[in-house]
This record gives sequence, structure tokens and C-alpha cells, in this order.
Amino acid sequence: MAQQGNYQSLIQKLDQFIRKYYVNQLIRGLLYTTALLLVLFLGLNFLEHYFYFDTSVRKTMFYSFVGVSAIATVGWILVPLAKYLGLGSVISHEQAAGIIGDHFGNVKDQLLNILQLKGQADASENQALILASIDQKSENIRLVPFKKAIDLSENRKYLRYVLPPLLLLLVILFAAPSLIKDSTSRLINNDKDYERPAPFHFILEDENMEVVQFDDYPLTVKVEGEVLPNEVFIDVDNYQYRLTKEDANTFTYRFSNVQKDTEFKLLSSGVSSEEYELAVLKKPNILDFEVNLDYPNYTRRKDEALNSVGDIVVPLGTNINWVFDAQNTDAIDLKFTSQVDLINTKQLTENSFSFKKKALKDEGYKLFISNSALPNADSISYSISVIPDQYPSIKSERFVDSTNQRLQYFVGDAADDYGLLSLAFNYRINNEDKQGELQVVKLPKDKGKQTDFEYQFDLDELALKPGDEVLYYFEVYDNDAINGSKSARTNLMQYAMPTLEELEEIEEQNEDDIKDELKKSIEESKKLKEDVKKMEEKLLQKKELDWQDKKELEKLLERQKELQKNLEKAQEKFEENMKNQEEFQERDEELMEKQEKIQELFEEVM
Repeated sequence: MAQQGNYQSLIQKLDQFIRKYYVNQLIRGLLYTTALLLVLFLGLNFLEHYFYFDTSVRKTMFYSFVGVSAIATVGWILVPLAKYLGLGSVISHEQAAGIIGDHFGNVKDQLLNILQLKGQADASENQALILASIDQKSENIRLVPFKKAIDLSENRKYLRYVLPPLLLLLVILFAAPSLIKDSTSRLINNDKDYERPAPFHFILEDENMEVVQFDDYPLTVKVEGEVLPNEVFIDVDNYQYRLTKEDANTFTYRFSNVQKDTEFKLLSSGVSSEEYELAVLKKPNILDFEVNLDYPNYTRRKDEALNSVGDIVVPLGTNINWVFDAQNTDAIDLKFTSQVDLINTKQLTENSFSFKKKALKDEGYKLFISNSALPNADSISYSISVIPDQYPSIKSERFVDSTNQRLQYFVGDAADDYGLLSLAFNYRINNEDKQGELQVVKLPKDKGKQTDFEYQFDLDELALKPGDEVLYYFEVYDNDAINGSKSARTNLMQYAMPTLEELEEIEEQNEDDIKDELKKSIEESKKLKEDVKKMEEKLLQKKELDWQDKKELEKLLERQKELQKNLEKAQEKFEENMKNQEEFQERDEELMEKQEKIQELFEEVM
């Protein structure tokens, strides 16, 4: 066991030496790589700074630097690091012994001999004897410090390759950083064309140039440098336009109605700027929209669709469905004057949106069109005008039978904007004690929005009593299905039966009037008779009638007609009294005597 311990200790010391060997290589590789890359980096930057190579040369230089950097990093850094970590093949113990022997000359042969004996012991029959020899030899060199065969501090001498280019780089970065930064940028962006710095350069006020589609964009260009140009041009689609000079170093140009991304560059006195791009923010837009109107069924209007009509006039209760066909649009919102918040429409497809609403009142609404780049970019205002269901109208005219005041005839008409539901004649009989029940007589009506009607109302059929009062009117209802049927009436009409006291007063007055009228009629009749007799005698004496005679005859006829008319009025009052007495009073002897005297007077006059 002791023999094996000396040998194993020897092997461990060799392994530690091998690890230090690769650490030394790694440090040296880092210094070599750093020095090489610094020199190459500075050299390429100096060349690009002074010569402004074209894209092909800059591309070659850039990828050459990348290639050399990769090769140096792999060969001088990654390979020693991998072997230090035990990845891949490393130097053998014999090779390590040779390196150690170069530093410690008296142990080289012993180390090699021990390693050889160990190989022989594994295959020999005298293994114990060989192992004893190995242990003795290992013991002799046990105290030799193998790791000191490599001195890491010797790598300091390689700093002379690293420090000069590193110090030069630091000085340049501090004194003239653009020399490194600009050259490096051009080498990295080797696909772009670069021109040598001009005595002036262009500066755009707006770095992020964006414009809403179809809008104008004002471009402002500043010119800075030792020498300022008098003119500046802009190249757009291979066409050049002169910019407007505002002052010594400010020029302007307006892009009109920009519809797509536009590339341009600035030119002046042989100096050309880099390519710029004016980015267009796609403007959300409504290409077309349809308004579908679903009218309430009771209006009997046929549903219809309006194309691109935003201002709508519809009946109350109409269901409105907007369908929008949009472009570059993510959302369409609506805001009604009766509401505070925006209302989102429903997106049907990528470019199609819809919204439904029932029209119940007049209100305005506004469309807001948006996309991710331009929220609420545009708005359009419209209005909804609601036609309320009007009240129905009705009118009637009354005619009274001249022979019977209680027989009344009516003609009239009724109408509504959307149609009639019912038409009726209503009456109620009230007396001194109570109010009667309303009686409703349904009347036929025409279909449609208007109807004519006729009705006969015979008050005698109601069996009215003295003091009764009849109130009556016509009433019509419309077919409003939204708010419920509305009604309209004619003026309230009234017929009042006189009381018994009033009837007696009327009879007495009629009798007095009849007597007076009959007395006058008798006198007039006698006088008329005399005048007629005189006229007859006068006419018998003449062969022909002259103008004066004709006039006198006409006057006699008029007097006769007037007398006849007065008698008819008296007769009507007489019959009225007779009727009232038959209906409402018991006939006594005194009353019958009065009637007989009046009748005699009538006969006398006739």
C-alpha cells in the first residue's frame, strides 16, 4: 500500500502540472488574442477613416476581422480552456515528464523510468519486485516541485504586445471618439453607402417622420457646417424638387396628400444625405355602410336599406342596424348624445362592423374610427330624427230633422298616420239622481289610414224623461303598438230634456205665442181678402195688366206666403205642446178646452 501511495502521489503532481500548463497557455492565448484583435481593429478603423471604402471592401474587411477573431479565440483561448476543464485530449504523463525534465534536468530520466516500469509491472510476473523499485524511485523525487517548472509570471513579457495598442485605443476614444465610432459603424453597416463628410450636413427636425395617410407633411431641414449652401433639393422617386429657403440654414418642403411610405434624400452642391423614409400611418376609413331599417309592423311600412345615409328619419320604435365596410380599421365606436360613454360596434369580419339600436327619440350620434396607430383618428357626425306616432284625428257634422228635433244625423271622417284600430259612438244618460253608464256603439270603418262614417241618433228611442241629459261624442283609437293605442274625440254634444216645470212654462209661452200669432193672422187674412177683392175689381176694368198692376199682385202673393209661414210656425208650436202633453202630462178638461179654442182659431184663419 505504501508503494502504491508514492506512485499515486507522483501521478497527482503530474496532473496538477498539466492543469497549470494549460492555465499558462490560456493566459498567453488571451494576451496574444487581445493584442492581435486590438492591432487589427485599429488598423481597419484607420484605413476606413482615411479611405472611405465602398461596400464590398468594407464587407471584406468586416468579415476578415470576424474570421481572424474567431480563429484566434478558438485556437488561443477556447482550446486551452477546454483542455484545462478536461475536455478533449491533453498531453500525456510522458510529455509532462519531458517538460519538467527540461526545467529540472536531474529528474527527467527518473520520471520516464518510473512511468516505463509501471507499464512493465502490469504485465510482468515479478510485479512485486518492480513495484518496489517504482516506490524507491518515487521516493527519491517526491520532494521535487513539478509545478515550478512553469512560471506564470513570465507571461508579463507579452504585455508589451497588448498595452501599446490598448493605450492608443483609449487615447483615441478620449481625444477623437468619432474616428473609432464612425469607422466602426460604417464597417458594421457595410451594406450602406457612405460619403466623405461634406463641409456641411443636413439635420431633420423630426427624427421619427410619420404622417397620417392622405394628409400633408411639412419637412423642415437644418443645414450645419463651415460652409452653408444657398440651395437644397429633395429627391423623391428620382424627381428633384427645390426646397423653400426660410433663412441661412433652414429649408422647408411640404409633402402633399401622402398615400404611401415615401423614401427621399437631400442634395446640395454635390453633397447627398442618407436615405430617409417618411412613414405613412394607414388612416382608418369607412369605405361604405348600409343602414337597415326594420319598421314596426303596425306602421305597415316595408322594411328598407339605405346606402351610405347617416342622417335617418324613421318612425318611433324602428330597429336600426348599421353595417360598416371599413379599411385599415381595428374598431368603430359610436357615441350618442343621450349617452356619456362610447359604444363598441361588433366586428363581423376583418373589415366589417355592425351595430343595432331601437330608435325611441331624436338624438345625434358620432362615429369614431380607430386603428392601433391612430386611435379615434377620425369622426363623423349624423342624426336620428324620430317621427312620433301622432294622435288620430276625427271630425263630424250634425244635421237635425226639421220635423223632429230629436232625430239627428251625423257624417264625419277619422284618420291616423299609421291606421285606425276602432271607431265608436259613445253616449251617456244622466239625470238628477245619478250618472248613467257609458254606452258604446261600435261603428264600421274602412281599412287603411282614413275612414268616412255616417250615423243616425234617434233620441226618442232612449225613452228620455223630463230633466234627463244626454252627453254624446264620437271616439277613434289608433293602432300604436309602441306606446299603446291613443284616442281622439269629437266635441262633447249635449241634449237636455226640460223638466216638468220647464215644460209647463214652454207650453204657456207657446200658447200665448200661438194666440197672438193667430189673432194677427186673422186680421192680416181679413185685410188681405179685402185687398184681393179690390184688385179683382180693378183688373176687371182693364184689358191688359200694366207694370204697376203686376207689382201689386206680387206684393199680395208675398203677403199670402208670409201669412202661410206664420201659420206653419204656430202649427209647429201647437204640435209641440200636444206631443209634450201626450208624453209627459195627464190631459185635464181645462187643458182640453184650451186646445179646442186654439184649434178653432186655426180653422178660422184657414
